[in-house]
Amino acid sequence: MSDKNVMDLGDFDFGFSAMDESELGSVQAKDKEVQAQASAAAGYKEAADEYKAKMDAIYKSVIPLLDNLAKNPAKEYIYWPNRTAKLDQFKLKLMQIIND
Repeated sequence: MSDKNVMDLGDFDFGFSAMDESELGSVQAKDKEVQAQASAAAGYKEAADEYKAKMDAIYKSVIPLLDNLAKNPAKEYIYWPNRTAKLDQFKLKLMQIIND
């Protein structure tokens, strides 16, 4: 009778090895270094995700402006009343995205 859950324990090594104190110190130092690097990488990823979200928001803000400017390319002139006020509002919106 063959059971799939039964394994050959004749050469099972449990996954560890013996070392002296200096080797242990070296391994522990490397482990701390790896943990510090992993922590730093997680912080960089978090910052990158935040910047990506901001860039996506800026992109979504600018595309409607570009789409509206591209409408009716056959017409030479763009009628844009109150553009200074609208542009100032848009600048404020961009600054809010950047500073949040």
